[in-house]
Amino acid sequence: MIASIDNQPLAKEAFNRQSFVFDELYVKNKIVAYKRERTRNAFESQLKKGAKILELNAGTGQDALYFASKGYAVHATDISNNMLDELKKKLDILFQEQETMHKSSNHETFTMPTISVENISFEDLDKLADKGPYDGIFSNFGGLNCTKNLNKVLDSFSELLNPNAVVTLVVMPSFCLWEFLLVFRGAFKLAFRRLFSKQGAKAHIEGVHFLCYYYSPQYIIKHLKEDFELVHVEGLCTIVPPSYIENFPNKFPKIFQGLKNLENKWKQYYPFNTIGDYYIISLKKIKREG
Repeated sequence: MIASIDNQPLAKEAFNRQSFVFDELYVKNKIVAYKRERTRNAFESQLKKGAKILELNAGTGQDALYFASKGYAVHATDISNNMLDELKKKLDILFQEQETMHKSSNHETFTMPTISVENISFEDLDKLADKGPYDGIFSNFGGLNCTKNLNKVLDSFSELLNPNAVVTLVVMPSFCLWEFLLVFRGAFKLAFRRLFSKQGAKAHIEGVHFLCYYYSPQYIIKHLKEDFELVHVEGLCTIVPPSYIENFPNKFPKIFQGLKNLENKWKQYYPFNTIGDYYIISLKKIKREG
């Protein structure tokens, strides 16, 4: 999921290593669950019934399985073959469970989620085996921050999409209020890491170091303006703490609920829509006459 020749295999290796513990780390995290609900709602509210979705950086398939369970057809892509192997295991288990239920209940048919899988970087979408066209493109949790060449990824969207198709991306901006507040604890390096990261900020997963790059909503809007119109930009974990403060909801459940309510109220208002740990940006492909 990384742009440069040197960086891409490092990111692939990092996520390959994390694949075995990814669900264990995040599935029970209440802030991650909150983030998934927000991002899914933002995307699904724009989709037509039975839409065909292209998911980028699909990981172990948590979102792919959700959307498929709602009747959408999902083509799940990721550069990490190990992540996609975890998704395939889930599909195998689901098939076995449904087949067992089918035999025990004497039902004639059962419906499996419509999910296809492809091991490919989002920088190589011109090489997709299934080029659609799609009704939506979805990328969650800052996967696109792993490329220095986001423009190349965005350039590929229009040809893959039907008219009126929606794009929903979850991206990390160059300023995060929660991280900046760490300056008062003396954590200056962490507080300013995004602001001074034009050449990429160092990140590490499972002992593998690679680079992340941060993008503003304006970068995406400007780059897609010829073929897409903005639907909305929402801040995510602007008021709600980032998911790495995972014990917060358990220690302070009432405060956590109050912060969620405030964030939901202010999520689309400036500056709260641009200074979170992430922002959710949705755009619609323009339907041209003739």
